[in-house]
Order: sequence, then structure tokens, then C-alpha cells
Amino acid sequence: MTVFVEAKDVPTNLKQPLSNLLLSLADDEFILGYWDSEWTGVAPTLEEDVACSSIAQDEIGHARIFYQEVTALTGTPIDQLAYGRELPDYRQAQLVERHRGDWAFTIARQFLYETADLLRMESLSTSSYQPVAQAVAKIRREEVYHMMHVDIWFERLAQGTPTARQRLERALESLWPDALGLFEQFPDEDMLLQNGILTTSNAQLQQAWLASIAPDFARLHLAFPASPSSHSDVPGDVQYLPLITPRLGGRYGQHTQDFRVLWEQMTMVYRLDPQASW
Repeated sequence: MTVFVEAKDVPTNLKQPLSNLLLSLADDEFILGYWDSEWTGVAPTLEEDVACSSIAQDEIGHARIFYQEVTALTGTPIDQLAYGRELPDYRQAQLVERHRGDWAFTIARQFLYETADLLRMESLSTSSYQPVAQAVAKIRREEVYHMMHVDIWFERLAQGTPTARQRLERALESLWPDALGLFEQFPDEDMLLQNGILTTSNAQLQQAWLASIAPDFARLHLAFPASPSSHSDVPGDVQYLPLITPRLGGRYGQHTQDFRVLWEQMTMVYRLDPQASW
């Protein structure tokens, strides 16, 4: 299989699919970073003010890494990628664009996103596109701390007061369709898989993700909207069948009203002065 050492090695027919993949990765992190940054100064504790600020900075930093790779492929400046696109040109999953809500909502979203992203980054660590594989090596080291942070809070809310648990359960119920949408098939995903740029399909990642978090939901007695099934060609292999319909469309430019409001806010300066830098 061909290894692509840098952007100039990528064949013309692969550049757009690869750019769409990179934009999906970047936009997920960028938009989530924006929402997480809103907890700075209003988080439950001073320690969480610092933690949320640090996590948000990491996420936006990760977005910048992926945007830089899109720039290498297309020549489009990073600022224009981050702030100069129209709404339908963003590629994030709808999970990350929902308004930050209360603290339980934020923790529920972070748990669902970070557990999925952990597997996604692991699969990209062996991508045939070397700039992605190299970027992921750095990103994974930082994501470990994000996962540790959200694990503590997820358990704390699930095992906390009746009000805390109720808020977490309500948040999870509202977020599950969006979380399943994280695994929406990328445009031209088959082409990316054939060329080793993606090493695992989104359908396979969804199965791995559900299997990885099912024990946590069982241990904490939280509702889990997927049913295990042993109908598989591999003995002992358990497949999970989602019991709810995923909310799709984000990878193809379909977004929520929450993102429309956020887009208006976050692109305001750029639209007034495209020469401003972020």
C-alpha cells in the first residue's frame, strides 16, 4: 500500500476526500473547544475553570493541526478554514455543536465524544497519510488527560445526589442520537479505506465504541440504547444494535440552530475584517 509522506504525494482524486476527512476531524475539535471554553469563569469550582480552559485550548490546538493539513492540500489559509466558510461547508458531527447546556450535559457530551475520539485517533495512528499519523501521535498524549478528567466527573454525577444523576440521565438521553451520528460515513469513505488513509470504517468504529462503553453503563446502571447480539461469523463476537435512530447530516453540512447561533458569534470578527488572525 502506498504511503503518502506529504501533501504533494496525494493523487488529485484523493485530495478532496482527504480534505473532507481532515475538516471533519478539525471541525469536531474546533466547535467542541468553543463550547468548552464557555465554562471558563463559571465552572462549578475554580479547579474546573482551569481544567475547562486547558481542555478547550487543547481541542482548538488539535483543530489547528488538522486545518494546517487541509491548507497543505488545498492552499486555503487556516483563518479562512476556521472562520471564513459558510454554514454548509462545516463538517462537524452534530454532537459537538449543541449548546453547552448545564454541567451534566457537558460531562455527558465529553464522555460520549472522548471515548469515541480515543478509538478514532487510535485507528488513524496507522494511516497511510503520514502527516495524520504523526499528528495523532501528539494528540493522543493530550487526550489521555481529557479522558481521565471526564471519567472522574461521569462517575461522580452517576453516583452522586439524585438530582445530579437525574441531570446526567436526561443529558445522555438527549445526546444519544447525536453521539451515534459521530460515526456517520465520511464522503468517499470507501476510497479512503482502499488507500489506507482510513484503516477502520465508521461502522466498525461504532461497534468498537459501543463495546468499549457498555461495561461503564452497566456498572453505573445507566440506560444503554443498544442491544448486544451474538449474530456474527466470529465465535464469541458481540455486535451491538442501536435501539434509536442516529442523527446524521453533520458530515455533509447539515447543522443545528445551535451551531447557526455559534457561527454568527465566532465568525463575526473575521467577517468584519478577514485580515484578522486567530
